[in-house]
Amino acid sequence: MDQFFQLLFTGVGIGSVYALVALGFVLIFRATNVVNFAQGEFSMVAAYLMVVFAVDLGWPYWLSFLIAMAGMALLGVVFNLGVYYPLRHRSFLPVIIATIGASILLANSVLAIYGPQPQVLESWFETQGFQLGGVYLDNQYLLIIGVTIAMVALQYWFFEHTLLGKKMQATSQDKEMASLLGIPVSQMIMITFVYSAMLGGIAGILVAPLLFVSIQMGSTIALKAFAATIIGGFGDVAGAIIGGLALGVIETFGAAYISVPYKDAFAFFVLVLFLVFRPQGIFGERVAEKA
Repeated sequence: MDQFFQLLFTGVGIGSVYALVALGFVLIFRATNVVNFAQGEFSMVAAYLMVVFAVDLGWPYWLSFLIAMAGMALLGVVFNLGVYYPLRHRSFLPVIIATIGASILLANSVLAIYGPQPQVLESWFETQGFQLGGVYLDNQYLLIIGVTIAMVALQYWFFEHTLLGKKMQATSQDKEMASLLGIPVSQMIMITFVYSAMLGGIAGILVAPLLFVSIQMGSTIALKAFAATIIGGFGDVAGAIIGGLALGVIETFGAAYISVPYKDAFAFFVLVLFLVFRPQGIFGERVAEKA
């Protein structure tokens, strides 16, 4: 039983990272009706920014984090203006291809600047964790879970109880109608890209002490988060959270009880099952179409 709770704790911690990145996928999709395949690279870039400021320059973690978040906000603005905005009146396919190209550009830019050698980012805590009964609670996992809960609560409050949040929701539901009502649609989409980039950045910074900071970390996180959005129901915020947590738990238990080398395959096996038996996801609804 202790091992079960230990694995559950670890799975929820990893799943929280997937949930944060999946939230970024969902927000962009709801605002623009396209999938941003560079969302994982946002996590990778933020992790490298933390390495530069906290490790290479030796600045305090809190200051490095704030500067990294400012950098991610700027990246969100540049991404919106350079990738989405010029193609905003085109169909979804050119925009998706543009986001894939942008992800390749970001990965290769970091590779050219920093090199292929993986980097190590130390934990935020001097002590690694503490024992609670038979379960060891790692401080970094606790931080990940706590930040995820806080971000979900903040997002709920923002969208439900602020005027700006309601404007963003209106934009995501119907951009033309929102524009007719006087809502600055371009600004709302800009804010969505900035917030999405910062969400991905937070996820990358939180998971960096548990992994090596590498060029490949972004694509790995993004694939899991994308699978989580499909499992939860594409475009559904609650589905992104539940899907991310479920994938983290599934791959953790799969690695412990079945096979460690195939740890990453379990998530995609579950994805295939959902695509076959429930393609609309957990919270998705079937949409009837005329023949």
